[in-house]
Amino acid sequence: MAQLNVKQHTLIQALLLRGPLKENEFHGIFTGLTGKNPATHQQLFDDYLLKINKGLSYAQLELRGCRHQYDGQIYYGVVNNVSDEQSKLGTKYSVPQIAFYKAIIEAIVQDDTAQGSISNIAALNLRLENQVLNGTGSQSQGGYIPALRNFSATQKEKTLRELLRDQWLKQTPDGKIGLGIRSFLDLRSWFRNNDVPSCEACNEAGVKAQLCQNEDCTVRIHHYCLNNMFSQRKGGRVCPRCGTQWQYEGPKEEAVEEDDKSTMAASSRAPPAPKRKKPRIDDASEWGSSQASVPSSQPRRVTRSSASAR
Repeated sequence: MAQLNVKQHTLIQALLLRGPLKENEFHGIFTGLTGKNPATHQQLFDDYLLKINKGLSYAQLELRGCRHQYDGQIYYGVVNNVSDEQSKLGTKYSVPQIAFYKAIIEAIVQDDTAQGSISNIAALNLRLENQVLNGTGSQSQGGYIPALRNFSATQKEKTLRELLRDQWLKQTPDGKIGLGIRSFLDLRSWFRNNDVPSCEACNEAGVKAQLCQNEDCTVRIHHYCLNNMFSQRKGGRVCPRCGTQWQYEGPKEEAVEEDDKSTMAASSRAPPAPKRKKPRIDDASEWGSSQASVPSSQPRRVTRSSASAR
C-alpha cells in the first residue's frame, strides 16, 4: 500500500470536506501545501496525484478531474469506484430519492438535442414506478418498490433541492435542471458504457453539446471543444466527419483553454468509443458509486429526424 504523507492527506481531506473544487481552488491548496505552482511544476503535480491515487485505490476511491460541460471549467473530486451492498449504507438518500435522481439523469442524457437539461415541471412529472431496482429483496413486488409509486410531488421538490445543494444536479441559467459536477465526476464510466453519445473532439459524453447541422450526421461537440477547434483555425469550420459547414459564432467570452495534462493527471483519457449499439441503461455499477446502486430502465434512442417529425 502506498504511504501518503500529511500534505497528501490534507489535499484529500479538502476534497472530501468541501466537495468538488474548481481547478484554480485545487491548485491553490496544492501550492499552499507544497510551495509549488502546478502551472510551472506540471510533472510534480502529476506525480503527486498519481501517488495519491495509488494510496486511494486500496479503499477503492479515486481522485479524479473532469470538465463541467455547462461552464467548461475543470473540477477535481474524490469518487468511489465500487458499488455494492456495503456502499449503499453510506448514502443519505432514500431508495425513492435515488430512483428520482436516476430518472432525471436518464431523461437528460436521452435528449436527442443534447440540451443537457430538463424543466422543473418535467422533472416533477417523471414517473418512478417504472424504475426497477436490483437487490431489493422482499421489499419489492416483481422488481418494483411500492414506495416509488407513492413518492409525492412535495417529496420530489425536496429531493430536487437536496440534489442541487449537493451538486448532483445544477440549475442552468434559463432555470432548468442540468447535471451537477458530481454527476460528471461519478458517472464517467456509466456514460461510456450506456451508449451516451460522445463528443467528437474529446470523446467524453456529450450530454450538453452542439449538434452537426446535417440531420443525417450524429456528430456532437461540446461548446468549449468547438472553441478550441475553431477559434484559431484559418480554414473552413466544418463538421470533422461529414464536412457540413458548422454554424460557429465563437465564444461570447474568452475561450476556455484545453489543458489535457491537468485533467488527465487524476484520470486517464477515455479510449476511443466503440460503435454504439441500441441504448440500454441496465447497469447499476455506476449508480451510487458515491451514493447507492440502482439499476435502470431501458431508454429508447431516436434519430433527430424522427424526433423532429413527432
